[in-house]
Amino acid sequence: MRLTTRTNLALRTLMVCAVNPDRIVRKSDVAVAINASENHLAQVVNQLGQSGFITTMRGRHGGFTLARPAEQISVGDVFRTFESDLPFIECFSADNTCPLKGVCRMASHLKRAVEAFYASLDPLMLGELVECNDGLEAILSLDEGTRIASAARCTHHASARVN
Repeated sequence: MRLTTRTNLALRTLMVCAVNPDRIVRKSDVAVAINASENHLAQVVNQLGQSGFITTMRGRHGGFTLARPAEQISVGDVFRTFESDLPFIECFSADNTCPLKGVCRMASHLKRAVEAFYASLDPLMLGELVECNDGLEAILSLDEGTRIASAARCTHHASARVN
């Protein structure tokens, strides 16, 4: 199985938003941070907004933010949103022209395997990917203040777990 570039960009975009929770993120900043084309990213941002993962704001000071906390965004939901319109194999397509259609037993096994893939990602939340991930934050933080606040938050979490 191979994920599309759009799914990859969607997850990266959501990570940028999660690392910068108190900031309206601009598409141009995300494009630089994740090494993506602004044009390609525009399509992804549009779909993220339509799917309810981000809230978009138009205008001179526009951009986008997460529509809900990162701890409530399932990676499985993100992947399904961006991958579901592409059939994994011809069997799953409405345009299936396979001569084995109707007699092949492989389709049901593949369907279960794809669902198992998504199901394994359902409990994984965006917050788990970014929380106290210093390396990720160093790359995706859009300002120094975010990095400092994150370091303080992670130090607090670590000391609370010890006590």
